[in-house]
Amino acid sequence: MIKIISFKVFGLYIKSNTVILNFVFVLLALFKFFDLEAQIERPNIVFIYTDDQASWTLNRSGNSNSYTPNIDRLANEGAYFENAFVSTPVCSPARASIMTSKYGSELGILDFIPQPGHKLYNEKNKIGLSPGTTTFAEVIQESGYKTGLIGKWHLGDWTETKSKEFHPTNHGFDFFMGLTGGGTSSESPKLEKNGVVKTFEGYTTDILTNEAIDFVRRNQREPFLLCLNYRAPHSPWLPVAPEDWEPYSDKPIEVPNPNYPDLDLYKVQKKMKEYLASVTGVDRNVGRLLEILEILNLDKNTIVIFSSDHGYNMGHNGIEHKGNGYWITKNLPNGTPDIPSKYRPNLFDNSLKVPAIVKWPGKVQPGTIIYDNISSLDWFPTIIEMAGIKVPDNLTIRGKSLNPLLTSEPNIDWNNDIYAEYSMMNYAKADLRSYRTKEWKLVKDFNDPSRDELYHVSLDPEENINLINAQNEVEIKAIKELSSLILEKMKELNDSLLREN
Repeated sequence: MIKIISFKVFGLYIKSNTVILNFVFVLLALFKFFDLEAQIERPNIVFIYTDDQASWTLNRSGNSNSYTPNIDRLANEGAYFENAFVSTPVCSPARASIMTSKYGSELGILDFIPQPGHKLYNEKNKIGLSPGTTTFAEVIQESGYKTGLIGKWHLGDWTETKSKEFHPTNHGFDFFMGLTGGGTSSESPKLEKNGVVKTFEGYTTDILTNEAIDFVRRNQREPFLLCLNYRAPHSPWLPVAPEDWEPYSDKPIEVPNPNYPDLDLYKVQKKMKEYLASVTGVDRNVGRLLEILEILNLDKNTIVIFSSDHGYNMGHNGIEHKGNGYWITKNLPNGTPDIPSKYRPNLFDNSLKVPAIVKWPGKVQPGTIIYDNISSLDWFPTIIEMAGIKVPDNLTIRGKSLNPLLTSEPNIDWNNDIYAEYSMMNYAKADLRSYRTKEWKLVKDFNDPSRDELYHVSLDPEENINLINAQNEVEIKAIKELSSLILEKMKELNDSLLREN
């Protein structure tokens, strides 16, 4: 006699005999098995994200001054982007953009966020990334990945609030260890771990790498996302480990723009050595992390991404620093009521361009070089697609997936135009918006139109000649077309500058 029994599957009660019941249980077991197999095959993702690192800092980029064997090796084993840009060339808005695929102006994060203790910190003006904003880490986390952020966040202070709304663990990270603000020293830093801030002994870059290695070891048996956000090579650069200083100790340093009028060559050379030594410290630690992936046999199923929050100038166009740059000339130009003589707000390519590398075993051909222009906004859709996740339908993102470029899909219709913005509020006042094509770049200052700039970047990639006042038909046409594209983008983003102007 066949026994009839009732059982519940997916919320429904079903009557059946034991033969069918056994068959159903086998099917369920198979579904569970294949789901487990899919989980095992999902790639780990390691996103190494440095601070203030220009695209020209790598030996791979053609800089003979620089010693970066491990990052160069990573580029040779994957894809290297020649033209990677960011949306804003200053820490906090750049970091907000990469996490959300939105512009800083959309998120209310326009300039770097001062931390408690900074002279510009205002406890009544709480600026940070709203917990209601979706990050790529949240999407990855919700799909079953273990997620960790080690290093710099710089998207709002939580040390003086009860809500902790700006803490990384409220933005998609299961684990956080690192800086509570935007800055710390390069040695013996104060860092948060397990909710406690204390002083750690050693070089900051080494300490963060130690934590990253521990995170990998703890989570090696399940898919993980590790965001390793180094503080380096942000100043202060020294001290560095002796082995990181050694390549530069007795080496003459070439200056990128030595004939710039009144350039302080001594200062540029001194700072360049310190800056590049800090980059080499990052490189040495990238090597340590790659080694542990190999030791644990994780390297074949781990995607490694390397990039930075924004670029940097070191004598280029007579300035140092980034979007909120300042002059590195022997004498300073006259200031204005909005811009003190020290500062040079800018959207130069050297402020916007960053290194960008992707190693994706089995997907990206080693030695791939990509010349198309890409944006930091593109990392969000790229990373979640790498994890096998679709972009949520209800989510507005400004970037586009890089995966067609990475996998060399044929007949790609890629838009190479780059839109960037920077409203400088700290130390000076400037409202910069720019539009860049492969041929031209227009920068408009909505606070002071006399500072507008036009560069024929296809002929003048170093942006040495400002053509904004040229009377030739070709320049006038470029200004008109690019101005229209800037306004079109500002309307799309509902930029508050449109209302103010």
